[in-house]
Amino acid sequence: MSEQTLDTFEVEQLIPDFTAPAMTQVSPERETIDAAEVNSRQWTSRVAGPFKPGSEVHLRETCRMFRETFNPYRPSVLHWPTLEPDALARIVALPIWDIAVQTEGKARLRMAAYAASIDEPEMRYALALNAWEENRHKEVLSRMVAAYGIALVNEAPYEYPKDVEWAYLVTGYSECIDSFFAFGLFKVAHRSGLFPPELIDTFEPVMQEECRHILLFANWLAWHRASLSWWRRICFELKVVAVWAFLGWERIGLARSIDADGNEQKQDNNFTVNGAQAVSRAEVDVRELMMLCLQENDRRFSGYDARLLRPQTMPKLVRFVLRFMRNGQAR
Repeated sequence: MSEQTLDTFEVEQLIPDFTAPAMTQVSPERETIDAAEVNSRQWTSRVAGPFKPGSEVHLRETCRMFRETFNPYRPSVLHWPTLEPDALARIVALPIWDIAVQTEGKARLRMAAYAASIDEPEMRYALALNAWEENRHKEVLSRMVAAYGIALVNEAPYEYPKDVEWAYLVTGYSECIDSFFAFGLFKVAHRSGLFPPELIDTFEPVMQEECRHILLFANWLAWHRASLSWWRRICFELKVVAVWAFLGWERIGLARSIDADGNEQKQDNNFTVNGAQAVSRAEVDVRELMMLCLQENDRRFSGYDARLLRPQTMPKLVRFVLRFMRNGQAR
């Protein structure tokens, strides 16, 4: 299957024992939406004691968290409010839409491919559900760009990864980076008043879902590391270092890709890091944005059992950088 190219697929094609969860069939009542929102962001295990990475308890409770916090929203019933001309122009002009849609497409395939390689049934299901949710994100974005008349290039076929573990690590760590900054940008957009509250509300389930995704990734990572023999652990850590080096190189400058028509496309692969001015009328101080990212990161994770591991690289790196920055120093 390593040479296979996939345009569209169902997760069940790669993982035959995966059954897609039930979703809300019609536009739900406000109470139903609110209950699903609360359920998706708050979860505490009923099991006493620590979650030692690699243990059966850690595995079981990580997977339970992901299953039990599933939000059953259906993209087809999401509401896309009418935008004021200024807000619409800003959204259409954002240099992210092609790469955002394509990133979700790659993520669903890479996660499903890795999930299919796992023998442990609970973790395989959790990662398959993660892949399924990435596909739902792709549908949300596709419906949004259609609603606001945003033109997209034709997507190139998605290629099945040759190294499924490498592909999953690249996707997981990328989401940890992008979600951390996206949490802050989303708050900036909310505060700015540039976009209507209805649009913010429409995207809120997607943002919290990204939090769940990187929470799952952080705990999968700890579980996976603990299950490796010492020599396989060394090989794995070398791969992790290579992934970070690859991501650093990838994020220098513009992302380049070839669309379905053979044309090179250039888009900002670092928008989550430097896109604050695009979602606010006011100038945003870099230090203020970093502080906001930390606050939002902590807030979004606060409802989940504290014994589950959180992604730490970006929060630690930003806290380190903030030591050398003064208020108003960088814009």
